[in-house]
Amino acid sequence: MEDNVILKVSNLKTYFDVTKGLFSPKQIVKAVDGVSFEVKEGETFGLVGESGCGKSTLGRTIVKLYEPVDGTIEFEGKDIRNIKGAELKEFRKKVQMIFQDPYASLNPRMTVGEIIMEPMIIHNIYQTAEEREARTVELLNIVGLKPDHIRRYPSEFSGGQRQRIGIARALAVDPKFIVCDEPISALDVSIQAQVINLLEKIQKELNISYLFIAHDLSMVRHISDRIGVMYLGHMMETGPANDVFYRPLHPYTIALLSAIPISDPDIAKRKNRIILEGEIPSPINPPKGCPFASRCSKATERCSKEDPQPIQVGNRLVTCFLYEK
Repeated sequence: MEDNVILKVSNLKTYFDVTKGLFSPKQIVKAVDGVSFEVKEGETFGLVGESGCGKSTLGRTIVKLYEPVDGTIEFEGKDIRNIKGAELKEFRKKVQMIFQDPYASLNPRMTVGEIIMEPMIIHNIYQTAEEREARTVELLNIVGLKPDHIRRYPSEFSGGQRQRIGIARALAVDPKFIVCDEPISALDVSIQAQVINLLEKIQKELNISYLFIAHDLSMVRHISDRIGVMYLGHMMETGPANDVFYRPLHPYTIALLSAIPISDPDIAKRKNRIILEGEIPSPINPPKGCPFASRCSKATERCSKEDPQPIQVGNRLVTCFLYEK
């Protein structure tokens, strides 16, 4: 692996056929359309963007819940797009996912112990029930729950506690990489910081890499080493978290950051909020050119005719004609 890169995604495309009838014109949703980025060992790569931009689809494609139509996904230097059987099982052991909804992602008919032990049984990690139970109690302690919770059901827990159970389940097979698909969006604000702190603590202790998907830019900046900004299936800008947050380059990133609420009313009044105008293009057979062109104040005629390619600007990649030399 080059420079300790654990995950490398190149020109990834995930499309869905949503044609309604046999004689209807073909309709293809281009949910992820040519995305490239990489994540290093022990690093958190934050992925942000408006709802419907393809963030969750990208995460689910990486863990092979969805199949891409093109591009490569390299994990530990190996392309995993076409792996099957024992190789796929080993990959699923190394790459886990924490889902967005802590209410829907846990089986209500299984106890907490059964939920956490299930992946251990599937991957044959511990030989006896006693070993699995001991490891489950250990995991409950790691995520801040009590050992006696092992006999209870998900319905007996709050949203924050359920998400901790989901984290414990993801950790049950000792993964190297976890896709966190908006793991705090369904939680109360007071609980969100607790879950973020827990994820950071686990990462430091176990050296796990995260793909952290969220729409809360402030939270993403806090937890991420680097950030990628998505819009309509495309990666518009990637770079170190503080650079992207404080010195954004792409017009979409600038507009997105201007929408972050500020608690101080005096500062909020002076803030230059950018209101995006124009229609959001449909992901079904989208128009040519830059996907952001119809809403960008700096767009030229070229933007609606040609597809911009990622351009290296310092330590960042920006998909915009403005930065061509």
